[in-house]
Amino acid sequence: MFKNKRNKLNLTESQKNGASLVTITKPNSVIAEQFRTIRTNIQFSMVDKDLKSLVFTSSGPGEGKSTTSANVAVVFATQGKRVLLIDADMRKPTVHKTFELTNHQGLTTLLTEKEVILGNIIHETDTENLFILTSGPIPPNPSELLDSKKMNKIIKTLEESFDLIIFDMPAIVSVTDAQVMASKTDGTVFVIRNGVANKDAVLKAKELLDIVNANVVGTIFNGLEKRKDKAYKYYGIEGEG
Repeated sequence: MFKNKRNKLNLTESQKNGASLVTITKPNSVIAEQFRTIRTNIQFSMVDKDLKSLVFTSSGPGEGKSTTSANVAVVFATQGKRVLLIDADMRKPTVHKTFELTNHQGLTTLLTEKEVILGNIIHETDTENLFILTSGPIPPNPSELLDSKKMNKIIKTLEESFDLIIFDMPAIVSVTDAQVMASKTDGTVFVIRNGVANKDAVLKAKELLDIVNANVVGTIFNGLEKRKDKAYKYYGIEGEG
């Protein structure tokens, strides 16, 4: 299940081109259905709690958190919820590539400039109810910006305008950004990719999330090989027809 070496080829490809939006390009595929299943499972965790904000992270890079967060945002939006996907990976942002948007302004603009009008930097997408806030210019101090009081204020303001806010974060073991945001948001979704994740790194990630009392609402095991009994289909390798 775990490997010690990263799949550098896939990682580079993802960073270059952004995530695959199968829930938009092939909404009737088995893979898209798996994302709707993830949506349902997250909603079950919302039964007794009002979850307005979710962090998506992983132990290391290349495990599919950006693909997962983008597609989960789409399926929540298509259900009728007003969703904002925020690229909070201010080190290696990809959401603007995924949705083919400009990234001249974004989250860093909100955090560093005064009197910014939200409507001017939040992108409305072709998918009804889905909105995007890109990362903006890469700052020298992402962790400090995310840990600021202004970030708390921004979250509170956005929660008044959207039903659900999804934060695409960096891997948690590499930098502290995801740990910071896990402590500020209502829930955390942890993505593990079969054959890519490192066992020690996964255990370290759990420890880091425990330290900040993160509310881990679920773990997504990504890339499991399809079995013939069809009870173990998973989006990572299932055909997209």
